[in-house]
Amino acid sequence: GSLITLSCLSHRVVCQVISSAVPADSVQDNGTSDSSWITRLENNYGFYIGLGLAVFSSFLIGSSVILKKKGLLRLVEKGGTRAGDGGHGYLKDWLWWAGLLT
Repeated sequence: GSLITLSCLSHRVVCQVISSAVPADSVQDNGTSDSSWITRLENNYGFYIGLGLAVFSSFLIGSSVILKKKGLLRLVEKGGTRAGDGGHGYLKDWLWWAGLLT
């Protein structure tokens, strides 16, 4: 018989055709074909969606660190006790909270 290779996103299968038969229906559904818009979107743009999410999350993490650092530096400029020395004045700073929530 003939060998047929079938591939999808995560699996690769090799099938051997033993004999040919005419199906009773002209249309058969084996339950493996999915034409939903999510599957088509993942097939066509999955890499770009992942790349965009990675860049966006990197931006959020970086901005969070910068905002919290600026909040801590503002506290030091005002003469408050540093967080490393046991001070908790940074908890009153809105810029530090914006960095934490980012």
